[in-house]
Amino acid sequence: MHSRGYSMPVQRALADFGADVPFAQVSQKMREHYGIEVSASAARAISERHGELMRQQQQDRLIGELGPEPGWEWVVAEADGCLIPIVQNEPRGSAARVGSAPEKGDRRKVKELVWCEARLCLAHEPDQVTAHHYAATLGEVDVVGDRWLDCVARAGAGAETQIHSLGDGAAWIADQVERCFGGQASYLLDFYHVSEYLSAAGKQIEPLASVVWRQVQQERLKENRLDEVLSALAPHLEPAAVREEEAPVRACYRYLSNHREYLDYQGALAKGLPIGSGEIESGHRYVIQARLKRPGAWWKEENAEKMLALRVHRANGEWESYWQGQRQGVS
Repeated sequence: MHSRGYSMPVQRALADFGADVPFAQVSQKMREHYGIEVSASAARAISERHGELMRQQQQDRLIGELGPEPGWEWVVAEADGCLIPIVQNEPRGSAARVGSAPEKGDRRKVKELVWCEARLCLAHEPDQVTAHHYAATLGEVDVVGDRWLDCVARAGAGAETQIHSLGDGAAWIADQVERCFGGQASYLLDFYHVSEYLSAAGKQIEPLASVVWRQVQQERLKENRLDEVLSALAPHLEPAAVREEEAPVRACYRYLSNHREYLDYQGALAKGLPIGSGEIESGHRYVIQARLKRPGAWWKEENAEKMLALRVHRANGEWESYWQGQRQGVS
């Protein structure tokens, strides 16, 4: 502890609260729980500083490949993206120049709020329902892939592990499965996402019995009878002149046809593997959205990365070890 400084236990408490609630509320919680007056700006600075240290740790320890040991027989791996609000200092297409002084008046005129995709990935051994390994970043897809590979390796995957990956059909997910895991991985479309397409098509085809129609098609897909599903859709395809947003049957037909190789639900069910990516959806809410997508919140990109690292460290059960390391470093 030094003049105008904060002890490590106080910093830990600030970062702990800062990982969960807006920084203005951190001040209130510190007063309520510890009787300590701390400004919101100090809470922000300390939380983000430790978030950056955690981000560096996560980056420095990345495992670049699966180890030579056999590893678990199967590892489940999921990835997905969600949008969070990011503020940019200069609007896209603005005439403002880098380094130029903003005009007097409302400084918000040189800022733009955009939605950027935060990508989350996880991995776990199939029988483990709670011991998940997470990673999250706003970086490019190859950055996500590198962190996904690290998650899979830390979940126990080795040279003989089969990796069961799931996603919503976004091209970047399938690309990263191939780049990072190659022949050790299979990729399956999230069954719930496929069912949404079927549901929309069913309302068009059988308005009075759409639920029954959808359930029939779902059972067919679970038995790998894709051609029967496509045959049920084909007679009802909307004419080409119909706009895309008004053609759910065409959208469903195209989606299933284009992803034919990722629909082996029968094989996954026979092995006791999941066919839905609900875990990654829950992870979005728990790891990312609970803090970074609060009403009225917005972030600078670099600070959002720090907060993602803070949240991931906690989700991975690495919170205690991080602070032990910090105490040893200052002693």
